[in-house]
Amino acid sequence: MTKKLYIKTMGCQMNEYDSEKMADVLRESHGYELTATPEDADLLLVNTCSIREKAQEKVFSELGRWKQLKERRPGVKIGVGGCVASQEGDGITKRAPFVDVVFGPQTLHRLPELIDGAGARPVVDVSFPEIEKFDRLPEPRADGPTAFVSVMEGCSKYCSFCVVPYTRGEEISRPFDDVIAEVATLASQGVREVNLLGQNVNAYRGPMHDGETADLATLIYYVAEIDGIDRIRFTTSHPVEFTDSLIQAYAEVPKLASYLHLPVQHGSDRILAAMKRGHTTLEYKQKIRKLREARPGISLSSDFIVGFPGETERDFEKLMDLIADVGFDQSFSFVYSARPGTPAASLDDETPLEVKKQRLQILQARINQQAMDISRAMVGSTQRVLVEKLSKKSERQVSGRTENNRWVNFDANPALIGQFVDVVITEALPNSLRGRLANEEAAA
Repeated sequence: MTKKLYIKTMGCQMNEYDSEKMADVLRESHGYELTATPEDADLLLVNTCSIREKAQEKVFSELGRWKQLKERRPGVKIGVGGCVASQEGDGITKRAPFVDVVFGPQTLHRLPELIDGAGARPVVDVSFPEIEKFDRLPEPRADGPTAFVSVMEGCSKYCSFCVVPYTRGEEISRPFDDVIAEVATLASQGVREVNLLGQNVNAYRGPMHDGETADLATLIYYVAEIDGIDRIRFTTSHPVEFTDSLIQAYAEVPKLASYLHLPVQHGSDRILAAMKRGHTTLEYKQKIRKLREARPGISLSSDFIVGFPGETERDFEKLMDLIADVGFDQSFSFVYSARPGTPAASLDDETPLEVKKQRLQILQARINQQAMDISRAMVGSTQRVLVEKLSKKSERQVSGRTENNRWVNFDANPALIGQFVDVVITEALPNSLRGRLANEEAAA
């Protein structure tokens, strides 16, 4: 009988990519097929995130539920991967001794051997073998018209609040030819939009076959030349390395989507310095000004941390001023969560949690209002949309994303999935848009 694999993914898009690769590795080596039901699985994997404390505790809550499944079916194996695994190592098996395998983001390619080696004692491998992971992964397999492609791993910025350098290691870029080959393979399988991934993706410095080094802008130019690829995205970027060459790519590469996620984290220079971000608010705004000159109308999103140790009311006001000045479209915003081992964890923090939560609500309300204003301004416009899937709202509808990363639902023939179509936006909703095909005949 076919063995069943269940993967629960927490956290970032890099984790989504890694989970896909875990499934590919285990399908090729052991014949595992994915199941959406943990009760049916012979192997349960949780791909973890350690950016925030609550995310870490969710891991052990999930493991507690899986323990009961294993008690009913002793042959079931349980594995913990991702950043919590990298951070905690064998501490996971001490707290949850029923876990069979613990592996880090850089060792997921070793899963077959780790699972085979797990027996009376758990197996733990959270080492950092650099680029080896990508050399040993199976050929990419498309699952729809969009795909993630990891171009680099880790981060060397060492922001004072962040665990990434400790859990994923320092920056390692994949060879340029390997990335191009993966994108070309996906394009041949019907992928039309590719999202280039990295913890600090614009730090990409990939060695080329001629001895030169390609930055992210160079990579984008070449990806745009691959037959079948019609839209390019990338995430996540750091302002310090958002270079003029990358800005120029927005002026010269129409396939590069008019949407950018560029985390600023805060609007107070004092807090940015404490975060060790390496840039000021003025420097950030100067880059945005240049970007908007190159690509008018581009939508911008950011990460924001509210309540960083020492944040005053004036600091928060400066953050709100920056949000208004830049006109952010979307955000990932959270109350600061101290992570063990990071420099910020030792800073004095006298601001009450309730005050931080109130500030977060104010910030999120402002971002939501700005996003709704932009959505409403889109009503009546014609947007180029990649049809990605059937809509959850109706079997007669399909869903796709606009260039500025908004989901839009509209009546259309499901045969259009995987194609770009022009859609007239008819209504703005809090979390999506509604529209109609500009070519009504395609709706039949």
